[in-house]
Amino acid sequence: MLRWATVWQVPATPTRPGCSPTTCFFSRYPIACPDVITQSIRAGVHEYEDVEMKYALSTATLSAATLLITAQPALGDEASESTLDPIVVTATLGPKTRGESDSSVTVIDQEAIERLQPQTFEELLVGQPGLDITSNGSFGKNISVYTRGTGSESTVFMVDGVRLRSATSGSAAWQYFPPQMIERVEIVRGSRSNLYGADAVGGVIQAFTHSAPTGHEGWVQAGGGNFNTQEYIAGAAGTEGRMKYSLSASHLETDGTAIVEGGEDKGFRNTSALASVAHQFDSGGEAGIVLMRAQGNTEFEGGDTDFAIQTLGFRLDTPISDYWRSRILLAESLDESDNRDSGSESTFDTKTRSARWENQISIGRHEYIVGGELLVDEIDSTREYDESSRTNAAVFGQALLNFGPTDFQLSLRADDNEAFGREETGAVAMGVDLDRNHRVRVSYSTSFRAPTFNDLYFPGFGNPDLKPETAGSAELGIGGQYANWFWDAAIYQTDADDLIVFTTIDGRSAPFNVNEARIRGAELSGGLELDEWTVQAAVSVTDPRDRETDNRIRRRSAKQFRVDVDRAFGQVSLGTTVKGQGYRYDDADNDERIAGFATWDLRAKWRIDSHWTTNVSLDNVLDKEYATAQRFGGSKYISAGRTAMLTIRYDI
Repeated sequence: MLRWATVWQVPATPTRPGCSPTTCFFSRYPIACPDVITQSIRAGVHEYEDVEMKYALSTATLSAATLLITAQPALGDEASESTLDPIVVTATLGPKTRGESDSSVTVIDQEAIERLQPQTFEELLVGQPGLDITSNGSFGKNISVYTRGTGSESTVFMVDGVRLRSATSGSAAWQYFPPQMIERVEIVRGSRSNLYGADAVGGVIQAFTHSAPTGHEGWVQAGGGNFNTQEYIAGAAGTEGRMKYSLSASHLETDGTAIVEGGEDKGFRNTSALASVAHQFDSGGEAGIVLMRAQGNTEFEGGDTDFAIQTLGFRLDTPISDYWRSRILLAESLDESDNRDSGSESTFDTKTRSARWENQISIGRHEYIVGGELLVDEIDSTREYDESSRTNAAVFGQALLNFGPTDFQLSLRADDNEAFGREETGAVAMGVDLDRNHRVRVSYSTSFRAPTFNDLYFPGFGNPDLKPETAGSAELGIGGQYANWFWDAAIYQTDADDLIVFTTIDGRSAPFNVNEARIRGAELSGGLELDEWTVQAAVSVTDPRDRETDNRIRRRSAKQFRVDVDRAFGQVSLGTTVKGQGYRYDDADNDERIAGFATWDLRAKWRIDSHWTTNVSLDNVLDKEYATAQRFGGSKYISAGRTAMLTIRYDI
């Protein structure tokens, strides 16, 4: 297993077939690059009592992108190439194996995604370490992702380095993002405001879209299931000389099910497309562009929404010298929603334009990253907001210091936002290799969540005097990495101040900075690959408390777990997933309790020959009816029940 390495320079040519500095730099083949190494960063969390502005949906901003750090391989054990210890890039802005990271990281790789065959992104996230998911019904209904007990607005979601969120609601439109477009997900738990700015309080989730292989490939897939669900997918990808390309499209539609007891079926339709092209230069640099768009319609009680989310990014990676690389990322993200509810119509469109410049410098064993970022949020709505745009400028720096078996990660960032002023965040982390298989990490970080346009300016609701929520987080973790299995454990605490809560003060009902929260938790996860068996398991315990009332924060579950077991029998593989969440309260007073649940899923895959593959899945085998949220008035949003799906795929 890779443990530590001396970084002498960034080579201008690939270190191994299919793994150039620029492919790692854009995170296109993170697993294929075990010769690259880096240092790390640290934890955090925080809270927000989420106001249900159910129509102001999501996507905006760029933040993130990854700076390359290429290293000479160090001696280690035989696990270095294992998918149990993959390269991750989100935690440190550069490639580093999960076992070396000073962060709590979960990777959902291409093999796992192909096994699970998810129709919605939520299916990949439920039960993962530190993640608590609630939904307002099945199939494209509103989803909230609470990372380590923080609010859904406090988890940054990125696609290929481009940030997706709604500037009005502050949360990502998780329910609209198409999992058919991705081959990999990295979940980094703990504060990352020091690298990504506002809202990365609970953590960062980054999805990587289909990448270009060596040579050429193409595929088509079709499937169907109960509730009149239909799915169609097609794509092509390859390499032509110095150019790489990837093109794909998907369509999912379903009549859906009732989302409240006694209600009518509520359907969902989502059509998505992806196009990416990149060109490598003789100098070792690379230029590329990627476009992802999803649009469709979702029905809810009393109305429906036409939606569209889109990201467009251009990157230029340039080697300045043997020790210095520079990267520019220009991006635009859109969220558009037209809502019809009980005879009324409303539009909430947000756009974020961003420019980010990163510089990575290697000096001996140590790596330094410095850069700047400019983001401009714009909204266009049928509601008259007092302000329709705001600008955020930031500078940041990171030092990755390597001293043999001990490394440090130090990072600082300063944000200046024209709406709420200036915020500085920082983090310090240390990792120590106890031996070739075991590593301990400790960290402390600060973070903040920015008030949204709804918080500040929504007509009859906003409070322009709001300050950002702030938090400080500490984490202690230890992990073991072996040839065929791994385990990881972490404990953490986050103390948050100035939480934004809708309340009444001096006769005025509006968002105010009033509450304080303390979130404590523990996570344990592990994985095994032995013979034809693949096992992944995780359990999380979270205690998110309002410090004034000592009540559990609204809609947070205290326990989550997930177990995935798969077994290959030649051309056939069988698998099962058991996952569950504990009870939660739907109100701040902890009076309205929603029961916990557990579900059991089954799946099978048959590779008929080199071209044809068929998959069948049966989710919620026992037809368990459960809820994770309820409507105003007390009725609960219910799950779909037993769901079956059959797909067949042809690879060219």
